[in-house]
Amino acid sequence: MNAIDNNPPRFTDVLIAAARIAAHARLTPIATSRSLDAISGAHLHFKCEQLQRVGAFKFRGACNAVFALDADTASRGVVTHSSGNHGAALALAAQLRGIACHVVVPEGAVLSKLEAIEASGAVLHRCAANLSAREAACASVQADTGATLVHPYTTLEVIAGQGTAALELLTAHPDLDTLVVPVGGGGLAAGTALAMQALAPRCQLYLAEPAGADDAARSFARGVLDHDVVPDTICDGLRAGMGAINFEILGSSNARVLTVEDVQTIAAMRLLWSRGKQLVEPSSATVLAAVLANSALFEGRKVGLILTGGNVDLDALPQLFALAG
Repeated sequence: MNAIDNNPPRFTDVLIAAARIAAHARLTPIATSRSLDAISGAHLHFKCEQLQRVGAFKFRGACNAVFALDADTASRGVVTHSSGNHGAALALAAQLRGIACHVVVPEGAVLSKLEAIEASGAVLHRCAANLSAREAACASVQADTGATLVHPYTTLEVIAGQGTAALELLTAHPDLDTLVVPVGGGGLAAGTALAMQALAPRCQLYLAEPAGADDAARSFARGVLDHDVVPDTICDGLRAGMGAINFEILGSSNARVLTVEDVQTIAAMRLLWSRGKQLVEPSSATVLAAVLANSALFEGRKVGLILTGGNVDLDALPQLFALAG
């Protein structure tokens, strides 16, 4: 794939992405916890993407997209819209390649995440907190600069890059029974499905989704994309509606959606810190929350869970943990 390809991504594209980003992305560890195994009744293997560069799996897809561009296209820079991790990831990838990066950020974005984006040299463009405003601002930047749009979860190189996390996990543990990933826009979920179909076709894929942003659950139930949900969740990384290409890929992967309440997610986040010694964002903790809330599905099974990010607002932790009692 080069720049924006119109063909759906395949497993070979995940392999190409793995080779392309190998010099830049970290091979993150896979953690276990006897304590969390005892609590869940399952054998849990956590892929620790909170230890990835910029503190999130998003660097994989952004890095693949940036380094897939030909020299002439890259010279005009890249642009995206993001409230956090994808923006920081694209900014760092662009910095590594020595090209310009523009990030459209909505009002109300977490200050620490905006600081991370700026720290890698990206130019911030503010807009209203809705998708149409984001897209309009991106189009304006593209018109002014000629920059290439690297969408947070539907650019095909991004999807393939995100799939490298599951590629690493399944290469290390090819006997996993199930794999659980958070779902928002669906880039990670779709990339994971591509890796699973090739490496572990008998493995069951579960998508952990906040009940307050359950467009994926509604879409799978109806068989068509449902973008009528107004997100109301503490999981800021999972508020985006699922992309059409990701819905198509996941529809052929027998993926199941498990919704969790925010209070369950925060309780899981607290457990990951106190028992697993893993500090992760609420969006990441949805995977453990889904396992604990659906113990009959996972009991006795070998389960892979992708912890997607660790960019936590430390000042807000006491208030967050208070929500879980």
